[in-house]
Amino acid sequence: MLLRYLYDEKLAHASYLVGCQKTGEAIVIDPGRDVTPCLRAARAEGLRVVAAAETHIHADYVSGAREWGVRHGVKLYLSGEGDEYGKYHYVDQVDHQLLADGDRFSVGHLLFTVMHTPGHTPESISFLLTDRGGKADKPMGMFTGDFVFVGDVGRPDLLEKAVGLSGTAEQGARAMYRSLQRFKALPDYLQVWPSHGAGSACGKALGAVPSSTVGYEKLYNWALQCDDEEVFVRALLDGQPEPPPYFAVMKRVNREGPALLDQLPEPRAVAAEELPVLLAGGARVLDTRPSQSFASGHIRGTLNIPYNKSFTTWAGWLVDDTRPLYLIAAPEDLSGILSALRSIGIDNVAGWTDVRQVRERAELDRYLEAAPAAIADEVMRREVLVLDVRNQDEWDDGHIPGALHIMLGTLPRRLAEIPAEKPILVQCRSGARSAIAASILKAHGFSHVINLSGGYLQWKKEGRPLVRPNPGN
Repeated sequence: MLLRYLYDEKLAHASYLVGCQKTGEAIVIDPGRDVTPCLRAARAEGLRVVAAAETHIHADYVSGAREWGVRHGVKLYLSGEGDEYGKYHYVDQVDHQLLADGDRFSVGHLLFTVMHTPGHTPESISFLLTDRGGKADKPMGMFTGDFVFVGDVGRPDLLEKAVGLSGTAEQGARAMYRSLQRFKALPDYLQVWPSHGAGSACGKALGAVPSSTVGYEKLYNWALQCDDEEVFVRALLDGQPEPPPYFAVMKRVNREGPALLDQLPEPRAVAAEELPVLLAGGARVLDTRPSQSFASGHIRGTLNIPYNKSFTTWAGWLVDDTRPLYLIAAPEDLSGILSALRSIGIDNVAGWTDVRQVRERAELDRYLEAAPAAIADEVMRREVLVLDVRNQDEWDDGHIPGALHIMLGTLPRRLAEIPAEKPILVQCRSGARSAIAASILKAHGFSHVINLSGGYLQWKKEGRPLVRPNPGN
């Protein structure tokens, strides 16, 4: 048997290539939209992908299941559990089998046994893997999807918060409690292979280790320490972060079936001189340069999300796919940027402009950056408005006196709350998120915007005044 871990850092998403080396057949578990990395890995091992399986209808990325089924003709193994909202609408287009608790299927000599594990979503299932090619008669591991992570369990509130199905958060939490009782009964030696790692919004405390065991999770996963259902439900629902708005779109897209990648139009090359006209016509222009480059000179009205590890997360929060999107990008980054956007369903990319054309323009907008030492006196005299764009838990742990708190992902819809009569000092933990926020403010007509270099960390390091609601912070 062969097991390959395929990880997308920008999504904190893991898919798995599992192969039977005796027959040369393989299956991919919880595939991402871009199937190329998995195809490449399979070919390198002399394997042919004949099947793909999903643990549930995902909310945080576009699934590659339809891509595998339609373009590559593999058989899909999908959940048949749950309610109507968890049903796949495109399965009549592909060879497929809908699975229920206790069902089994094989790929080569690999046996997969289905365990219904609702909680994160009603249709969630897990796959117990037995390597019969190695003469085993007991499973060696479990693909848990968004059921059990390393150190955490899947959040049960997405159907309520992202989709608007009232009452489903508590129902999901209680279902999760029952599913975990079944998990506790499994052998300690079983390996646990989840679909997400640290950084995913599908849980609140995911570990960065790629895999675990049932026994280890019983010992150290907080959710498996609680034997009181009421206490568990309160603890699981408490402190779950607000989901990005694209999560609701992903549930619909993955249920109905995403567009195939070869059906998406390629963006056309656009001269920098066209961008102001496009912006005036309602298009969105996304500048993917580093924040320092954007701060020193950018086309007025553009949004800056640097192409780095956090790019996909903030694009999901801030990019409206109902409007045509144009990119400012380095040519060598364009393919990766398109792949990242398409992984979360942002398919409406109409064109792109080479970053070199922007640098050559004479008329560019700018925003300032200031270190704490340079602006602290103005902050304390309330001559500038401090806008803190960190998450709620960061704010609760301490903040700059007089600051206004608006989490970055919610900023575009809360601009009316920001007074415009003072300069705005934007601040986050280190200066990266606040740079994105500065670009949003500039794009919406706030003229005097300053980014706090080094952010809250540098302010605190220099011993400057703080509001500390939690003793001992």
